[in-house]
Amino acid sequence: MFSAALLSCGKGGHEGHAHGADEEQEAHAEAHGHQHEAGHGDEIALSPESAKRFGVTVEKVSRGEFAEALKVSGQIEPAPMDQSVISAPTSGILRLTKGLSIGSRVSAGTRVGSIDSRGVAGGDPNAGARVAVESARRELDRITPLYKEGLASAKEYNDARAAYETALAGYSPRAASGAVTAASSGVITGLQARSGQYVSVGEPIAVVSGNSALTLRADLPVRHAAFLPMVRSANFRPEHIAEAVNTGDLGGHLLSGSTSPAAAGYIPVFFSFNNNGSMVPGSYAEVWLLGPVRSDVISVPVEALTEQQGAFYVYTRVHDDAYLKHRVQTGGSDGRRVEILSGLKEGDMLVTGGAPVVKMAESSGNIPEGHSHNH
Repeated sequence: MFSAALLSCGKGGHEGHAHGADEEQEAHAEAHGHQHEAGHGDEIALSPESAKRFGVTVEKVSRGEFAEALKVSGQIEPAPMDQSVISAPTSGILRLTKGLSIGSRVSAGTRVGSIDSRGVAGGDPNAGARVAVESARRELDRITPLYKEGLASAKEYNDARAAYETALAGYSPRAASGAVTAASSGVITGLQARSGQYVSVGEPIAVVSGNSALTLRADLPVRHAAFLPMVRSANFRPEHIAEAVNTGDLGGHLLSGSTSPAAAGYIPVFFSFNNNGSMVPGSYAEVWLLGPVRSDVISVPVEALTEQQGAFYVYTRVHDDAYLKHRVQTGGSDGRRVEILSGLKEGDMLVTGGAPVVKMAESSGNIPEGHSHNH
């Protein structure tokens, strides 16, 4: 447990000190230029050792750029150029490899199943092609020495050779084996056929997504269509990830934003980006479409905010072992940072990491041993 306490200066039990403490608090508040909520003007004690141990970090508040953002819903989709289809090499009964399912990872050349053409009505078309190849090869083998000895014409030789090459083109050794293999590495993201099912030659069996490139689809409500031309990038937070990321940080860019709704009431906006290994195709996401940028704005990371009864608060470090709580008025959010309209000023040392730890210290009633009120 970390040692933390409210420094209750000016409270009962300190005769002759109350009036001086009040004046000290008023001077302190004035010096910091903040309006603190009643009962929250006291300093919160947290030793530097405890702060380091529990991950409390601070950064100096400064004004900077902040993008107007519109929050919408979206989904992560496989990039079309990063997908391949596994097709049936021949007709017959499909037997998928045991354990193969959506989400299975495969490498190029991995066997994902086999096709048995025995007993199928009409037989195996590739078996007929194999017979044709063997017959054409025998005829070519017969005519070649005769042509060399001048006992067969050039036309007869050329006809035999053409017949062999035609037969060879219609025969697939892979189809003859019945093996169904992946052409590229990736993850199985779709299965179009089941074990025991009859499939025709060329019929899709599975889809493999490499997942190195992905697409973010954001659904912009039609009522906000005027915002579309201003969109340049986006922050998004998939349902399985705690913090939002920016498409630009993942090498992404805006692909398109059609003004024609694809679904009732929504306009699809697409971004491409590189998968950093944590993104899963099919995941739903919160998306913040980023538009015009404003300057001279105070903003804080979303993790710096705490909420109590509908009001938002942040903490600042005023001494190595003392913190203050500030009620703030928030503006817009881009999913990663939140605009602060009032309650903070430039130069404040804002708690950006470990705010819940300072909040716990605020509610603790234990004054750490050796703590002094003299700063």
